[in-house]
Amino acid sequence: MKHYDVIIVGAGSMGMAAGYYLARQGVHTLLIDAGDPPHQMGSHHGDTRIIRHAYGEGELYVPLTIRAMELWKELEEASGKRLFVQTGVLSGGPRDSRFVQNVQKSAERYSLPLEVLSAKEAAKRWPGIHMPDDFTGCYEPTSGVLYSEDCIRAYRQQALLHGAELLVNERVKEISAAPDGAVVATEHGTYACDRLLISAGAWNPDVLTSLGLSLPLTPTRKTVSWFEADESLYRSDRFPAFIFDLPDSIFYGFPSFDGAGVKIGRHDGGQPVHPDQLDRTFGTCPSDEADTRSFLEKFMPQAAGPLRQGKVCLYTFTPDEDFIIDKHPEYPHIVIAAGFSGHGFKFASAVGEAASQLLTSGTAVHDLSRFAIGRW
Repeated sequence: MKHYDVIIVGAGSMGMAAGYYLARQGVHTLLIDAGDPPHQMGSHHGDTRIIRHAYGEGELYVPLTIRAMELWKELEEASGKRLFVQTGVLSGGPRDSRFVQNVQKSAERYSLPLEVLSAKEAAKRWPGIHMPDDFTGCYEPTSGVLYSEDCIRAYRQQALLHGAELLVNERVKEISAAPDGAVVATEHGTYACDRLLISAGAWNPDVLTSLGLSLPLTPTRKTVSWFEADESLYRSDRFPAFIFDLPDSIFYGFPSFDGAGVKIGRHDGGQPVHPDQLDRTFGTCPSDEADTRSFLEKFMPQAAGPLRQGKVCLYTFTPDEDFIIDKHPEYPHIVIAAGFSGHGFKFASAVGEAASQLLTSGTAVHDLSRFAIGRW
C-alpha cells in the first residue's frame, strides 16, 4: 500500500489549490477525484466566477478575499495564464438592504475602493441598467471575474510540477481513520496517509459518513443562463459583473465575454438533490430560464434576448451559508473543507492555503472561527 504525507479527497477548486500549496512545500501529496478536473460534475464549471472584496455577507470574509486575490495574482504569474479580468463589480439593492449596507461597512473598515451610486447615477454610468429609484449601487472598480476552470487547470499544472500525484476518474469508496493516519479505498486501489483533506464538494456528506460525521450540508441543483444581449451595452470592457440583493431573491451575473452573451444565475432557491441523481438537463424546471429572464426584463432589458445556452451545476448549502473549514472533532489530522454555499469559489486560493496550513502546522494564519464545525 503506497503511503503519502497527505491525501486530498476531491480535487476541485479547494482541493486542487490545497494540493499545490502542500506540494510546493515538499509535502508528499496525493489528490483523488471522481472526475478529471476541471469537469462539469462539480461546482466549478461554467467558465467564470465573480470575485468581490467589499463583502456583503460579512466583514469577516474581507481579509480572506483580499488574501485570495493576492494568491490568484501569484498563480497568474506562476502559470503564465490570464485568470482574472478587472471588470469591476456592482452590488445593487434597496437602500435598507443589509447586504448593500454590509458592502459599504466592509469597504469603509478595510479602506477598499467603493463608489456608492444612486439609481440615476448607475444608469448614467451603465445605460443597460435600470434600477428603481430607492435602490443603491455599490461599485468596486478593482474587483472582477475569475476564469474558474482555467484557475483549476493552473493549480493542477503547478501542483503536478511540484511533485503532487493526481488520480482522476477514481471514486472514493471508504475511508478508515486511525489516531495516527487514515486509509483511503477507491474503486481501484487503497492508499495510506498521515493527514487527510476532505474537499469533495456535493459528495462530502457521503464521504464523511465513512468518518462517522454528519454535517448539515444540502447539495442543491442550480442553473446559469447566457442570454443574447446588446454588445454595445453589456460587453466585458463596458459593463461590470453584478449581484443584486432583492427583497425576495438574489441574482448575480457577468458581462458578455467575446460575444457569448450576458451570463446570469439566481443565488437563492434551487432544488435539494443527491449529486448522483442530479438532472443535468437545463430546462427541466420551468424556473431554469424563467427566473433569470424575469430579472433581466426588469433590470437589464437589452440583455433579455434569446437564450444562448444554459447549464446545470451544484451548490452545497450550510444552514447559515457560511463555510466549513475545520478539523474533524475526533481526528485532528483530518481537515474538512465543505459547504461553500455558492459563494466560495473566489476564496478557493485562500481556502486551499488555509487548509494546507491546518494540515502542516495545525493552525491557519486567517481567523477561521466562523467556519467551525462546532457552531451547530
